[in-house]
Amino acid sequence: MSAAQLLNPKAESRRRGEALRVNISAGEGLQDVLKSNLGPLGTIKMLVDGAGQIKLTKDGNVLLREMQIQNPTAVMIARAATAQDDICGDGTTSVVLLVGELLKQADRYIQEGLHPRVITDGFEVAKNAALKFLDQFKLPRDVDRELLLSVARTSLATKLSGSLAQKLTPDIVDAVLAIYQPPAKPDLHMIEIMKMQHRTASDTQLIRGLALDHGARHPDMPKRVENAYILTLNVSLEYEKSEINSGFFYSSAEQRDKLVESERRFVDAKLKKIVELKKQVCGNDGKKNFVIINQKGIDPLSLDVLAKNGILALRRAKRRNMERLQLVCGGVAQNSVDDLSPEVLGWAGLVYEQQLGEEKFTFIEDVKEPKSVTILIKGPNQHTITQVTDAVRDGLRSVYNMIVDKSVVPGAGAFQVACAEHLKSDAFRKTVKGKAQYGVDAFADALLTIPKTLAANAGLDVQDSIAKLQDEHRDGNVVGLDLATGEPMDPTLEGVYDSFRVLRNCIASSCGIASNLLLCDEMLKARQMGRSGGPGPGMEGPEE
Repeated sequence: MSAAQLLNPKAESRRRGEALRVNISAGEGLQDVLKSNLGPLGTIKMLVDGAGQIKLTKDGNVLLREMQIQNPTAVMIARAATAQDDICGDGTTSVVLLVGELLKQADRYIQEGLHPRVITDGFEVAKNAALKFLDQFKLPRDVDRELLLSVARTSLATKLSGSLAQKLTPDIVDAVLAIYQPPAKPDLHMIEIMKMQHRTASDTQLIRGLALDHGARHPDMPKRVENAYILTLNVSLEYEKSEINSGFFYSSAEQRDKLVESERRFVDAKLKKIVELKKQVCGNDGKKNFVIINQKGIDPLSLDVLAKNGILALRRAKRRNMERLQLVCGGVAQNSVDDLSPEVLGWAGLVYEQQLGEEKFTFIEDVKEPKSVTILIKGPNQHTITQVTDAVRDGLRSVYNMIVDKSVVPGAGAFQVACAEHLKSDAFRKTVKGKAQYGVDAFADALLTIPKTLAANAGLDVQDSIAKLQDEHRDGNVVGLDLATGEPMDPTLEGVYDSFRVLRNCIASSCGIASNLLLCDEMLKARQMGRSGGPGPGMEGPEE
């Protein structure tokens, strides 16, 4: 300890108070920025970057990732909140609100002389009790389409307008159910999200198949075929360049012509085998068609041969599409044309091409049992497409969470009010000894920030709405807040559900962040993080 600190012991105390004040102010500041976004009636924010690019969103995860945050404490809260989204797919704004409110409630007791350690001990007791209460409060449910529709609608309504959320909800649920094969968890990577700047957001649709972002490369190829066999190829149908440096030497034009002719003959032999397979499976009645989707190139002469035989061929398809193609249509991808047989072919009821401006899209639909599907997001501009994309991702995760957890939690603030009442009940108070009770009270009051913010964003009287909810809970009813009327309502009848894992992680992470910030008594400027060893030349060690 320095001589100055020995002479003035109040200096250290003041410095500790300043660090705590900085942390609490940062939490409250971030809370004030995001709280107007919460819920279906929350407002949106406009993000403007240095280049003048604009993004309109109310998604807490997008805001915290894109905003320029200077305060180190606020950066820490933002990172922890975005980690919540990475883990659970939602709950970012709720974490920020809860952290800010925990700090604010703790500050009330600290101003009265209570030590932060006492508050954090109470937080830990309250957190464990809240998680136990959540396990009892959740509603175990089997996977049911109607329930999944309610879960997805609740998630989407907080990100998009009510009518658009209503329109997109069935597509999102059906997309997850299409790839869900119990008892395995759904693999959301099997749902391709594709964007098209076209029409309006309400034209966003689920394609039970695959959408490719390119079309055929020959003008005479058919643009629409029905009852099509699909051949998935990874075979070069063009002149190949050697993979090592090499050269061909010839002494006359005749030798060069022979070389070209032999190369052409090599490619033509491959085409002949493909055309023979097409004739074998399609016959001559014209009712069945043939489509080739090739990962490698097809040269103009080969395209001409395929077009004359009525084959629709796409070249240079993306690798991720090639992997999905077999899951959508069936069949087996071929790396050679030597062993072609009808067994390696997939099937699609409809393959058609659509052109938008200079871009072409090929749609493969009406397949038998797709194990991969595509959500085609449309919108008149980039703002709308980005907003819908973020909401769709959250909606997919909410459906996934319900399928994995096999449970839901009544929403609209029902859990937070019920948990706060539980923590303040006489039965629970008897189990908490000493000053830790103050921390439990602070935690219970902080939980109410979610229903309070929902009421405030809906333009309702906050205190009146919360009092009605608390009265109903004391009567033994599980109710949430009806944002249209301000009256208590049964969330299970209205189909308003929260995700169990989102709430669980929200409580656990926000309590941990708030406790760490309250116990931080000094902010020091650090050297570059990651460097090890003692002080270098010209650097001083810590003061004794």
